[in-house]
Amino acid sequence: MDGVMMQFLFGLINDMLFAAVPAVGFALVFNVPKRALIYCAVGGALGHGSRYAMMHLGIPIEWATFFAATIVGMIGVHWSHKLLAHPKVFTVAAMIPMIPGVYAFKAMIAMVEINHIGYSPELIALCMENFLKAMFIIAGLAIGLAMPGLLFYRRRPIV
Repeated sequence: MDGVMMQFLFGLINDMLFAAVPAVGFALVFNVPKRALIYCAVGGALGHGSRYAMMHLGIPIEWATFFAATIVGMIGVHWSHKLLAHPKVFTVAAMIPMIPGVYAFKAMIAMVEINHIGYSPELIALCMENFLKAMFIIAGLAIGLAMPGLLFYRRRPIV
């Protein structure tokens, strides 16, 4: 293996391990049963890792988040059938590591700067860019999380 591939694999493993930690933490906050904690960790790692891999391939973070959330949602539905639990037990905590905190923070800092310093086209652009990026990532998470329900649990046919 060459150095670039090794660097990618190291980054992917690092990303997945550090995504599993907040997934388990939030699962504990949400009172997820003990037997489901490992699934929350694996779901968080798979979701964040798949987003990392897609972004490495050049897919924008908004779309990568949507696809990763859809993957986690589909896996959560599979686990829910296997373990007889609601899919949200596995998926909600697994989505938490993909929340766009940095973009929301940067947007908020730009708003505070606008309030403190005054209007500046650069600050408005920075605020709007980070705010919109955060909102599109959150929309990707929400729609990706809802995707299995839209596809598998429909009572009426799509057409």
